[in-house]
Amino acid sequence: MGRMDGRMRVALYQPDIPGNAGAMMRTAACLGVPVDVIGPAGFVMSDRQFRRAGMDYLDRMDLAQHSSWDAFQDQLGARGDKSARLVLLTTGAETGFLEFKFRADDILLVGRETAGVPDDVHAAAGARIRVPMAPGNRSLNVAQALAMVLGEALRQTDGFPKEQD
Repeated sequence: MGRMDGRMRVALYQPDIPGNAGAMMRTAACLGVPVDVIGPAGFVMSDRQFRRAGMDYLDRMDLAQHSSWDAFQDQLGARGDKSARLVLLTTGAETGFLEFKFRADDILLVGRETAGVPDDVHAAAGARIRVPMAPGNRSLNVAQALAMVLGEALRQTDGFPKEQD
């Protein structure tokens, strides 16, 4: 389990499409953002599609796996992360991510591709945000939505990795 050190994190709640989970983890790895996978996932983490989407970046990331939502919350408490804010990406939010003020220690939480998150997880979020879309569209791909929001969150908090010469 990676320890919280004031950095932003990404949390995937029971991901069920291996390609999407791998893509989100690859994005996080490239941007130096730790990832929590809250199980149970809808696939085996060694799944070929998952590994292909994550490529070789999975070995370079700070990845923590949790057997359940309760286990994830227990670990947050055990690490002393009472101040970390869960920010849920949801199509049901009223606040667009561009109007939201991110903090450097936020945990960006995305739900299952097929079902989102249950009511108790929704209620536990300290904030809920959405990606604005053109009328008549249901939702973006979760990996694309997370990449957009994570980019804005890192921009606001000056959290992008510093390039070396």
